[in-house]
Amino acid sequence: MAEAAAAPRTGGGTADDRPARRRFTAEEYERMGAAGILHEDERVELIDGEIVHMAAIGSRHAGCVNFLNEWSVVGLAGRGVVAIQNPVRLSSDGEPEPDLALARPRADRYAGSHPGPEDLFLIIEVADTTLGYDRDVKAPRYAAAGIPELWIVDLEGERVLVYRQPRDGRYQYEAVIGRDGTLAPAAFPDLILTVAELFA
Repeated sequence: MAEAAAAPRTGGGTADDRPARRRFTAEEYERMGAAGILHEDERVELIDGEIVHMAAIGSRHAGCVNFLNEWSVVGLAGRGVVAIQNPVRLSSDGEPEPDLALARPRADRYAGSHPGPEDLFLIIEVADTTLGYDRDVKAPRYAAAGIPELWIVDLEGERVLVYRQPRDGRYQYEAVIGRDGTLAPAAFPDLILTVAELFA
């Protein structure tokens, strides 16, 4: 017995009609960089297997990152590695490039591989036009990976959003520190930051 012919489509496609996206692993992403498909000066990062273009760095953003670099290098005094806008490996399909990461000392200074969650003390993102993306997209992924502490410097609001204690894909501790406050990484309580200095 012949099967009934399929009913013709009448338009109004569904989500299943859309082309599938090609997702990449972190290894594939790094190979694209090594092969020159992604250029060294191209501002991209890997989020959930998708290559995402990052916002251009304005002068205020750059100045804040420069300050954080000096503050952390001087304050750590060899107790950790300071990585500025370098990749961190969160998962098999996640390799963001935070503005600053404080990592455990390692003899090869991470020349052999990017730091992973077990290597990291603190990640700092500086948000000029990207607060929503850093808070709503990247922060949950940092929490899911077990990054112990995240700061988001909100340049527009002149405040720092602090996240600690990742559990079950969420940070259990959240605080907002205004420009009149101070804070320090949980791993280095002596490394005190005066928030107002971020917004000079």
